[in-house]
Amino acid sequence: MRFFIKKRRQPPAIIIVALIDILIVLLIFLLVTTTFKQQPALKLALPESSQSQKSGASEKAPVVVTIDPQGNLRLGPEGKPVTVDRLKQELNNLAAKSPDVNLAISADKSAPFGQIVKVMDAAKEAHIKTVNAFTKEAAGGAPAAP
Repeated sequence: MRFFIKKRRQPPAIIIVALIDILIVLLIFLLVTTTFKQQPALKLALPESSQSQKSGASEKAPVVVTIDPQGNLRLGPEGKPVTVDRLKQELNNLAAKSPDVNLAISADKSAPFGQIVKVMDAAKEAHIKTVNAFTKEAAGGAPAAP
């Protein structure tokens, strides 16, 4: 009589190295495809406009001057506090480096209008041709034109 001898089966094994490789590839994919939105340093209540337009991604990023409700000026994405005289110097330096520089004014709707005019005058003195203002689309208004 012949007896059947059962061979011991090895328990199934999970290959951890392959799983780690897959997770690293997924992590790299998420990092590459994620866009990071830059948050402004100040919370501003932008004025509404029925003619507001979204800026294109292909446009050259403008130099941003932020004016808070108290009339304080801040320059650039880091929000460096500046005076009007210092702003004039900075804009002259930027215009000397790049003649086609764009300026964007991001002013709170309750900011003193005199400060906005001073920023526009400083841009004109620096021979900056393009000066824009940040606005938000009017509630209930027509959609912004592209």
